[in-house]
Amino acid sequence: MIPAMARAEGGAGVGSSPSSGTPRDPWAALGALCYPPRVNSSRGGFFIALEGIDGAGTSTQTRALAQRLIDDLGERVHMTCEPSRGPIGRMIREQLSAGAGAFNAETLALLFAADRLDHYEREIQPAIADGRVVISDRYVLSSLVYQSLECPAEWVETINARAPWPDLCVLVDLPWEEALARVARRRATSGEEKERYDEPDLQRRLAEGYGRARDAQRPGPIVTIDGGLTIDEVTERLFEAVRARLKA
Repeated sequence: MIPAMARAEGGAGVGSSPSSGTPRDPWAALGALCYPPRVNSSRGGFFIALEGIDGAGTSTQTRALAQRLIDDLGERVHMTCEPSRGPIGRMIREQLSAGAGAFNAETLALLFAADRLDHYEREIQPAIADGRVVISDRYVLSSLVYQSLECPAEWVETINARAPWPDLCVLVDLPWEEALARVARRRATSGEEKERYDEPDLQRRLAEGYGRARDAQRPGPIVTIDGGLTIDEVTERLFEAVRARLKA
């Protein structure tokens, strides 16, 4: 855990029905829906989303980036994550355990979309309005990649279309084999439960989904950083990307 983060705050912290079949290439089916931009007036607050497959290091980098922004730029930082720590997010976390199977894929996708809107309105937007830099460990791109494994991609995008795109969306890119090995090592030491997406074939498909989003730059701009670098090197590149945009 990163020490001395006294001024960083953690979060206390519609479309039509899905069709019966999932496209072979979910991202190929995405339409031209436009996500509403978050209006960043007179600098004010700033919203960053860190994305990547499990094991890419988004949680570690959320904390490390927050510390750099505090120490080097004197920013007030609010850290948060998705699923959120709100009531819908807690329900989702229960469902993500490998043994939980009460909800089907469509229900889970709807819960993620509902949690996101609640999370944005209840936690993210107020922090932005207060002039803080908000860093979210996962946001809407995660739904578009993860839920599109089991649901039609165009429907997943539709139910998430009211979630504003962040000021900066960063993909921490890491080969799925390395990410899965990291997760296995972490689980061996922490004793945490296996989750429903922690399977080699699923991790491969998720990495491919993020890659398609990165290459297409949709549904919004995505900055990519090599997650195979050292932790400090990834943090430095994140920090420089954020600092450049804060100065713009």
